[in-house]
Amino acid sequence: MDLSSFSSSLIVDAHYDLLMDVARLRRQGETKVIERFYLDDLRAAGVNVLVCSLFVSSEYIPEMALRVALEQIGNLHAEMRESPGKFALCRTAAEARRVVEGGGIALFLSFEGVDPLGASLQLLSVFYELGVRLIGLTWSRRNFAADGCHFHPLEEGQAGGLTAFGVALLKEAERLGMIVDVSHLNDVGFDDVFRFFGGPIIASHSNSRSVCPVARNLTDDQIRRLAARGGVMGLNNSTSFVRQDDFPPDEPRWLGLLKHAHHVVDLVGEEHLGLGLDLCEFSKPEDCRTHSVFPTYRHVVPFVEALRREFPAGAARGILGENWMRVLETLG
Repeated sequence: MDLSSFSSSLIVDAHYDLLMDVARLRRQGETKVIERFYLDDLRAAGVNVLVCSLFVSSEYIPEMALRVALEQIGNLHAEMRESPGKFALCRTAAEARRVVEGGGIALFLSFEGVDPLGASLQLLSVFYELGVRLIGLTWSRRNFAADGCHFHPLEEGQAGGLTAFGVALLKEAERLGMIVDVSHLNDVGFDDVFRFFGGPIIASHSNSRSVCPVARNLTDDQIRRLAARGGVMGLNNSTSFVRQDDFPPDEPRWLGLLKHAHHVVDLVGEEHLGLGLDLCEFSKPEDCRTHSVFPTYRHVVPFVEALRREFPAGAARGILGENWMRVLETLG
């Protein structure tokens, strides 16, 4: 079944490194990258709202981080000029709904690590003016704001929570009306966000640590705290966050992700669950084949169908998109 036929349905993916790959291809001379390489797959999966992370690879840290992030935003504007009406940068949920109703794909911008800011608090408002509405303080590395949560054990000094600069960033993000994302923070940083930030909090692409005990996933207590603040947790398709042992060869991998979905719903209710798939089909094709549940967006379709079967209609609509839209409606 082609889910693009569900014209009245919203399917939101709260985390995708789209702009990193757009930048790579545009440097090679490509144009209309989103339209030519991504649009058909997104439509086949029915995804019509997408949160695009501003992610900066480690080789550009620290000197080139600001330039790389600005280039990603500039490339998005170039792409919108080249493919008018097909997708649009949005700043509010109302804008996103209008774009979807017009047949386009609504895009939001989020920091995946505030490395582009360096130690400049003033730059946050500049990126806000450029359309960034969600802020994840870290990727899985240390920066001026906080320590990240590593994928695997790493030999380093003692990890910490938020720095004074990180706390100041939270206060400025709250003043601006931004949404804070705790995915990639370590446990101490998670606690600090709930201590110092009074605005909406999400975990855009994290699974359950009870189902798969890795540090990048959330504990039951963290999921409960997130839900108590009205937040949403997005299911992540990375196999290392879905299960620790091998996937059974005779069943689809997405069954493992469905187990995380049921655990979260049983724990806090369906209104706090969404999708944050973190696909990497073009940027890391080799990794995708071995380390992802879904190699491409087209492979997401059976999982979406399963969610529609496993949960009541209203709950499925929430998980697939309306729960994220509820949080995005907090944006002014």
